[in-house]
Amino acid sequence: MVAAHTSHPSSSSEWIACLDKRPLERSSEDVDIIFTRLKEVKAFEKFHPNLLQQICLCGYYENLEKGITLFRQGDIGTNWYAVLAGSLDVKVSDTSNHQDAVTICTLGIGTAFGESILDNTPRHATIVTRENSELLRIEQKDFKALWEKYRQYMSGLLAPPYGVMETGSNNDRMPDKDNMSSSSLCSISKHCSKVPSEKILRAGKVLRNAILSRAPHMIRDRKYHLKTYRQCCVGTELVDWMMQQSSCVHLRTQAVGMWQVLLEEGVLNHVDQEQHFQDKYLFYRFLDDEHEDASMPTEEEKKECDEELQDTMLLLSQIGPDAHMRMILRKPPGQRTVDDLEIIYEELLHIKALSHLSTTVKRELSGVLVFESHPKAGTVLFNQGEEGTSWYIILKGSVNVVIYGKGVVCTLHEGDDFGKLALVNDAPRAASIVLREDNCHFLRVDKEDFNRILRDVEANTVRLKEHDQDVLVLEKVPPGNRASNQGSSQPLQHKYTVMSGTPEKILEHFLETMRLESSEGTDPGFHDFVMMQCVFMPNNQLCPALMGTYHAQPSQGTEQEKMDYALNNKRRVIRLILHWAALYGDLLQEDEAAMAFLEEFYVSVSDDTRMITALKDQLPELEKMMKQLSEEAKAPQKKHKVLLQHFNTSDERTQKRQPIRGSDEILFKVYCVDHTYTTIRIPMLSSVKEVISAVADKLGSGDGLILVKMSSGGEKVVLKPNDVSVFTTLSVNGRLFACPRDQFDSLTPLQEQEGPTTGTMGTFELMSSKDLAYQMTVYDWELFNCVHELELIYHTFGRHSFKKTTANLDLFLRRFNEIQFWVVTEICLCSQLSKRVQLLKKFIKIAAHCKEYKNLNSFFAIIMGLSNVAVSRLTLTWEKLPSKFKKIYAEFESLMDPSRNHRAYRLTVAKQEPPVIPFMPLLIKDMTFTHEGNKTFIDNLVNFEKMRMISNTVRTVKFCRSQPFSPDASLANKNHQDVRSYVRQLSVIDNQRTLSQMSHRLEPRRA
Repeated sequence: MVAAHTSHPSSSSEWIACLDKRPLERSSEDVDIIFTRLKEVKAFEKFHPNLLQQICLCGYYENLEKGITLFRQGDIGTNWYAVLAGSLDVKVSDTSNHQDAVTICTLGIGTAFGESILDNTPRHATIVTRENSELLRIEQKDFKALWEKYRQYMSGLLAPPYGVMETGSNNDRMPDKDNMSSSSLCSISKHCSKVPSEKILRAGKVLRNAILSRAPHMIRDRKYHLKTYRQCCVGTELVDWMMQQSSCVHLRTQAVGMWQVLLEEGVLNHVDQEQHFQDKYLFYRFLDDEHEDASMPTEEEKKECDEELQDTMLLLSQIGPDAHMRMILRKPPGQRTVDDLEIIYEELLHIKALSHLSTTVKRELSGVLVFESHPKAGTVLFNQGEEGTSWYIILKGSVNVVIYGKGVVCTLHEGDDFGKLALVNDAPRAASIVLREDNCHFLRVDKEDFNRILRDVEANTVRLKEHDQDVLVLEKVPPGNRASNQGSSQPLQHKYTVMSGTPEKILEHFLETMRLESSEGTDPGFHDFVMMQCVFMPNNQLCPALMGTYHAQPSQGTEQEKMDYALNNKRRVIRLILHWAALYGDLLQEDEAAMAFLEEFYVSVSDDTRMITALKDQLPELEKMMKQLSEEAKAPQKKHKVLLQHFNTSDERTQKRQPIRGSDEILFKVYCVDHTYTTIRIPMLSSVKEVISAVADKLGSGDGLILVKMSSGGEKVVLKPNDVSVFTTLSVNGRLFACPRDQFDSLTPLQEQEGPTTGTMGTFELMSSKDLAYQMTVYDWELFNCVHELELIYHTFGRHSFKKTTANLDLFLRRFNEIQFWVVTEICLCSQLSKRVQLLKKFIKIAAHCKEYKNLNSFFAIIMGLSNVAVSRLTLTWEKLPSKFKKIYAEFESLMDPSRNHRAYRLTVAKQEPPVIPFMPLLIKDMTFTHEGNKTFIDNLVNFEKMRMISNTVRTVKFCRSQPFSPDASLANKNHQDVRSYVRQLSVIDNQRTLSQMSHRLEPRRA
């Protein structure tokens, strides 16, 4: 999965190498590797496994630079494509001149196009890469063969190979635009008289019977206002009961969503036909109780339902959040509560079409978005040439973009948007939108609301100019907004948030608006500035600016006013510097200029306190900070910490693990083509150029040397000369090689990189699962605690840009991969079927204990290891696993569900109190999503809205560590040196090809 490769993008090159082979040369292991990668791609998520397996056999990989024309409008097609990375523009021209073409939409990751090759019709549009893009290509002959063989699977997944619009007279498929009115949509969603699905019908029966078995008093006749309601339950009691039944239900809102699933399908009904389930004293009745002669469950039925209850809870917990979101979005905007708006806003944060919008705009959209759903494929959302009345975002499903005379020109999927251009330009629709599949869900913003939000944003925007150029852009936040009241004791006043500006003006703004009477500084933007200043105002700019501000004297006003201004100015600068130094901590010791500035600043403040007594209350805190930095710099372990290759912790007995700093030295083996090596001693922060120089000195010559990262699978990456701190970026069994450029092709992996040949089950099967999970958590907490918050920022923006190390973060991410491959390695090295089943049970139990210890990083690593294709394909092994463990694993696997941007995981984390070890690859993904979706500078001004969003993600790490890790008293005092040593020295195979081969030897593919 993607998370497993977050810190090592090069490791994903193995599947590309497999795709680069000619189809006839691909082995079953190659196909497994490609299959593992493709099943994560949105374009293939609904493909039948047999069909996807065939695609792995005949697909090709394409990597195209920005601006490449894939094909032109009118060309006869020869290939079908799916987008794996990047994006492409779809351009259409009404004339024969390609220069007249206009871009009608953009194809993102997970979209597919080119079905016209099935009947050789000309291409309906020109496709041009918008950025560097990766595609999967299938040639026409292979695609036609797939279509003939798997038509029943593909017909519902691929866009028609001809123009749908020609069937426009069919009223069933092409409903009148009048049917699209909001009133009729509301009517449709309120009175969905569809027959409940079998799955949900069964879920309702299981819950009803379980209630009758465990709490029969909940279903009874009830009186209200002299009226009797037969066999009803109360909303609050239903929520209470559900939360008591399962560990997968954490919040009352989650339980509300689960009951809403039943309400939507008519398996549970409000006595007055209300469509929103509420956690209130309202009456609800099960479908089975609608009839007066409803029977009580038999003892056998009760027993069956008891056995199915947890599976039912798991099912509802997975689909409940979507039902809860639909429930909120179906409410008229005026009826949405503050909590409703917050839930919608949280959802909008993870929709790629909205990633570039400001927080204010997203919050405004939360209040006006309308939920719209359509049950049938072929429904026309709007027609080409019509007036644009709404902007749409796809929540679920996909649509075809159709142009008269050209047919389907592209397909849009979940997370894509359409219809905005017609609103912005006040122009007719450039194309028709037709549902590509059944049951599509959309978020809709109507034109009136769209224009009002744009007007309001501009009306609430304040621009400060110098020499006719914007230098600071502020946005007025209404007093009712949650963001406006944070840290404010005057909620009725308007507040201004920084949207963009020059670094100097942003600094000036936060200093001027700092409230000295508050111990917390001022608005959260102040903390965001201190966290993110390294991106746009590095210390060599910040320090002089702060010193200049500290000594600044006003030129106007009375003497008393000048004195008051100067005093407050100094106090604000001191406050900011204390906050800044506290964040950086001992990282400041690696910045000589910053340390010199602090010493100079301390002297200035000390001198000023003799004249200005009001500064004396801040001096002790400043003295304490300087003393602490001085003592840390003199500490013995800070002077010359030498790290051994691979940062082995076997020599660490009782001492606490120390964070790695850029100035620490490392003893590291660098290998040559003939597998001999030289050991260099060099600072962690060294650049590749410096590493090559050190190797050349040891070898005695080094003309034209290059430094190469080599994975155990043989993937090679030449490192750039300006890359820094590369030692910790290797894969689990990766090594560094140095060689002349002309010997690059001769490099081969070391034998030791292959990993173990025998498993360690004999060792760790004697260790208790709880002990193993506990010692894993102790070690993971040490690694996590060493990660400085700024390392996440360096990692996101590129550490070479800052010349800083991210060694601690790299090692923590590598630990995730190590645990994942440990699981796969041990299972694939176990030749005995019964022992493999025992291993599955052992790993599931360890995962359960990791979850109990709130070690979500190792928990997910173990579950992802079990879902690795080399393990998941072992059908005989999984068949022997007891049903109890299958259920536990299914519940754990549901938490890995990536839909709605890992909503299941986020719900789990929301209820956790610190200390927590988070699923770090997802945090990295969130930050990368924000970074890549938003420019750092807009019109030469710092995009501070982007800084705020990234800082907010980093705060998650701070929250997780806001309480110290408390050892388990029952385990901490035991002598578990053997367990401790084992979990810190895992030996793994990290070559997916090798693992797949071993898996096939254990259980050959069935015919």
